[in-house]
Amino acid sequence: MTGAGTDPGAVSNEITGGVFFNAVVMGRDIQVVLPAEVRPALTGLPPASMVFTGRDSAVQTLREALQPDREGGNLLVSAVAGMAGVGKTELVLHTVHQVLRDGWFPGGVLFVDMFGYDPDRRLSAGDAVLGWLSAIGLPGEHIPASEQDRSRLWRSALDAYTAQGRRLLLIIDNAASEDQVTPLLPGDDRIPVLVTSRHTLDLDARLYDLDVLDTSAAVALIGEAIAGRRGPGDPRLQPDGQAAMAGLAELCAGLPLALRIVAALLADRPHLQPEALAGRLRDEQHRLDGLSRQQVAVRTAFDLSYQYLTDAQARMFRLLPVNPGPDIATLSAAHLAGLAEHQTAVLLADLHRAHLITEPAPERWGMHDLLRLYATERQTGDNPGKETEIGPARQRLYSYYQDTARAADTHLHPTTPADTGVFTDRVHALTWLDAEHANLIATASTADDHHLPETTTTLASALARFLDFRRRFTDCITITTHARDICRRTGDLHGEGWAWNYLGRALREVRRFDEAIEAHTKHLEICRRTGDLHSEGAAWSGLGRALPKVRRFDEAIEAHTKHLEICRRTGDLHSEGAAWHNLGTALYQVRRFDEAIEAHTRARDIFQRTGDLHSEGAAWSGLGLALPKVRRFDEAIEAHTKDLEICQRTGDLHGEGRAWNNLGTALAEVRRFDGAIEAHTRARDIFQRTGDLHSEGQTWHNLGTALYQVRRFDEAIEAHTKDLEICQRTGDLHGEGWTWGNLGVALREVRRFDEAIEAQIRARDIFQRTGDLHSEGQAWGNLGTALYNVRRFDEARVSWQRAVTALTGTGDTPSADMIRGWLDELPPEGRPS
Repeated sequence: MTGAGTDPGAVSNEITGGVFFNAVVMGRDIQVVLPAEVRPALTGLPPASMVFTGRDSAVQTLREALQPDREGGNLLVSAVAGMAGVGKTELVLHTVHQVLRDGWFPGGVLFVDMFGYDPDRRLSAGDAVLGWLSAIGLPGEHIPASEQDRSRLWRSALDAYTAQGRRLLLIIDNAASEDQVTPLLPGDDRIPVLVTSRHTLDLDARLYDLDVLDTSAAVALIGEAIAGRRGPGDPRLQPDGQAAMAGLAELCAGLPLALRIVAALLADRPHLQPEALAGRLRDEQHRLDGLSRQQVAVRTAFDLSYQYLTDAQARMFRLLPVNPGPDIATLSAAHLAGLAEHQTAVLLADLHRAHLITEPAPERWGMHDLLRLYATERQTGDNPGKETEIGPARQRLYSYYQDTARAADTHLHPTTPADTGVFTDRVHALTWLDAEHANLIATASTADDHHLPETTTTLASALARFLDFRRRFTDCITITTHARDICRRTGDLHGEGWAWNYLGRALREVRRFDEAIEAHTKHLEICRRTGDLHSEGAAWSGLGRALPKVRRFDEAIEAHTKHLEICRRTGDLHSEGAAWHNLGTALYQVRRFDEAIEAHTRARDIFQRTGDLHSEGAAWSGLGLALPKVRRFDEAIEAHTKDLEICQRTGDLHGEGRAWNNLGTALAEVRRFDGAIEAHTRARDIFQRTGDLHSEGQTWHNLGTALYQVRRFDEAIEAHTKDLEICQRTGDLHGEGWTWGNLGVALREVRRFDEAIEAQIRARDIFQRTGDLHSEGQAWGNLGTALYNVRRFDEARVSWQRAVTALTGTGDTPSADMIRGWLDELPPEGRPS
């Protein structure tokens, strides 16, 4: 036998040169494999943009602390403290971007903003560790729930990077207390940490108190900003204006954030003189009760900038924090304010020129956290009547998000007419959903807190298909859980059942199979209580797709059969197609291949009739998997090629990866191994891009099988080893069995017989545990061959006899007959050959 076979699933984060470590996760030992470099985190590292006048010595001091193998040993934690707006974050970012160019951190950089002084966005240490563990590639199902367990796992991961020479740098920005920092710290001082805070935290750290700029540096900063906007010839920059500039700098207390706002006001108004601006600053100070001089400078600068706004600009500024996400599009801001888009664009540009908002992407606007808090305060300010504008503004924005998301969803639904009044086509709808994804999830997650529960339920419903298509399953779990709880509280049984259904689908995709089965069972119970036959069919469908994941195949077939019966009773042709497709998949899994082909053919025909191109591709995929089992190889290749074309037409990148993988398997069946290797390589690359680690493992498995066939045994061993690491990491026990089997076959070819025997024993034991008799038979056969190679003939005989029994019991007569032939060639029992 040439291998343990190919796992028939649709088959994602490269772990070439990966980092290995063992850990205890949720009470069980696992081996974790992480990427060699933390490159995803670099995309979250903000740019350094502030003018760095007068800060050269501070940068040099931090650089020395981060230098590898510095004299006096490494410093675990360096804490930069200082008042709000003093430039702590910019100092750290400016330094980090320098040392990255020096190559001091080959493992990468991890950055997190703790939002310690923003009560609405403050991160706990547990949430920050969750983000970092996800950034370095750990699957969500392996991340514990408790902060203490996450912290322990985090330190294990950091120790693994350090042990392999992948030096990391951690940046914890904007922390308010020690409890936001301590659980994130490594246990090894070779991984340095930079912490910024407005407080001097009680940490075992080298402290750097960042002070305000002196007068000369403050004046230089203002002058550089004006020269950059107005040119060096601006008359206010002449020597006779320096005294006025110095007075202005003193009133800003040398605080960079205040200085930048003052500089922006001067740069934006060429006739505004520094002495006039300084006089206005002096007049405003009496309004600030109980604040230190430095805080007066920030608040006064904010107040002054705010007071220079027109009423329309000020109103827009006050409303922007109503948006719960990280930034807001111009059109969304127009709905928020109840204005025309062109009016809104002008107001936002005005605020941007005043340095009150940022433009992180074209026509998208963000706010510094201090300014966001200030704008929130101004929603009431000294005019209590202003607070009445917030509720209607929130209602307008949330209604816009709801309505637009529903319109976008119509372009993803195969059986309803698309709403072309908002989006011209599917691509247009997906573009908007991708851009607004973070805002939509934040809105759905927080709307109930603002007494808008219908926003949560509506968005959860409208986003379900998009989140499934983009494989954002964690987000789907978050918002459908909120929706379920709201429906339960309000007594909306139908809505609760719908939420259980989508929650179950997302739980299945993150491999939380028992919870998925429970969710679909809850949905089924509700449907029976309400008499909703159509939804009952969907519940049976969800159950049928989850049950095979725990190897309850007969129950899965029964569930899909019930779904099929309901679809016929209700006349729901499209759902009947889905039922046939899912039934075909379940029949395939119990080796009823002719029936599976018939089911997938029916599904394909229905999807063609109903015009559901995406689902038609899935049906072609199912056909392509089943056809080779009855030796219809050319038809299988054609089926997978059809699936591939459809996935490319519909922009389904993950589906394209599945199609490439399955096409590679079909090509290998007709010995077109070079084509198979190319197809599996394409699939692997796609799954790495989409982050589907489980499917990536399956692709490594199939790639290893194809490499074996062209006698590239060392590469095959490497591929199967990568698959093995992923199976162990994701907890895929059955996949691990397949991989041990194929790894053992490849090891035998390079005469590593003892390792081959051990691999086949591991495969056999796993298939016995999972109850997969056919795969167990293959493992017995491969074990017998490995034993035969080392002349352990009596043990080989026993293994082959067990293989014949198992394969015969599953109806695989050709394989059983082949092994009987091997038995006939053995020397008599108890005698060497």
